[in-house]
Amino acid sequence: MTLVSGLGEVIGLGVVGAGNIASLNVAGYVEHPNCEIVAVCDPVDGRAQTAADLWGGGAAYTKLDDLLADPRVDAVEILTPTHLHHEHVLAAVAAGKHVSCQKPLANTVHESLEMTAAAEAAGVVLRISECFWHYPPLEKAKELIAAGAIGKPTNIRIRTIVGQTDAPFQANLNADGYGWRLDKRSTGGHLFDDMVHKFATALWLVPDDIVRVQATVRRRDLFFEPCNTIFEYEDPMLIGAMEVSYAPKMWMRSSYYGADEFFEVQGDEGFIQVTRCTGELLDVPPVIMYQGHQDGPTTTSYSLDSDWGTGFKRSSEHFIDSLIAGTTPDMTGADAARVLQLCFAVYEASNTGAAVDPRTITSSVVPEGWAEW
Repeated sequence: MTLVSGLGEVIGLGVVGAGNIASLNVAGYVEHPNCEIVAVCDPVDGRAQTAADLWGGGAAYTKLDDLLADPRVDAVEILTPTHLHHEHVLAAVAAGKHVSCQKPLANTVHESLEMTAAAEAAGVVLRISECFWHYPPLEKAKELIAAGAIGKPTNIRIRTIVGQTDAPFQANLNADGYGWRLDKRSTGGHLFDDMVHKFATALWLVPDDIVRVQATVRRRDLFFEPCNTIFEYEDPMLIGAMEVSYAPKMWMRSSYYGADEFFEVQGDEGFIQVTRCTGELLDVPPVIMYQGHQDGPTTTSYSLDSDWGTGFKRSSEHFIDSLIAGTTPDMTGADAARVLQLCFAVYEASNTGAAVDPRTITSSVVPEGWAEW
């Protein structure tokens, strides 16, 4: 068994942040036979202890430095608000801990690259947790595309709908965990906080980079940002479109948030659809492929685990497996910087009305009118 930096066969994990998203991100660690959650840190009185008891009885801390000083901690999962990632990741790296960090990695591209460089210099792993890259229907779509099942990809469409749900998960979220998302502690609204999942997937489904973006972004109810965007990839024959719709009076079936996503990749021989993600809007298989063969078209459906929470579990498992195997995990700091560049390119294209090359963005772009209240 190949081990990273002398790690044992069981990874001692410290969880930094026990708020709203922690249960999703930690489930895979709790169930992994080669991982033990040995410590939890959260500044809210009693929350770290409650989480530590729930996740295996590890130590509870209210200060990050105390958790990082715990010799049982080999790696950390950072689940704190985005504006704190830079400070927390650099502290963990300086303490010699391997790091998995919640998305987005940082508020700026520069901070993202600085964290990546610090991890490389310290000889520790930095990866960003991306549940969409480990969601089984999207994994299947990527596999089929790479195998040439629909020929050469020519068009990618990503659609997100945000509405209402009566799911207990959303109803039980702590409202205090959202204040920082609505002011200057965040670089933007919904496109920055949630749509980074979809920006990441647009870059992950195919090997080509996105080199030109056009976009129109609006704002509803302070946070939500309906938009239409056009992506031009390095391959001039491949283009993409991403749209976000906000329907505050539309109720949606979901076990999680009041949202759902749809992905369609058109090739010159057929197309693949991923028909659900966060929600459960449609009563159809999660993956459908149409192949337009000359000797007779075929439609193939794939019945896979389509619980959105599975992507979180598999992402956490992947981090532990990669540490034990000594392999590079998804997604790297460089990947995370590209995702931020794409997000900021959408804001810049909307702000200016001009096409933007994401690769030219080195810091951040704030949408017009953001956090003026």
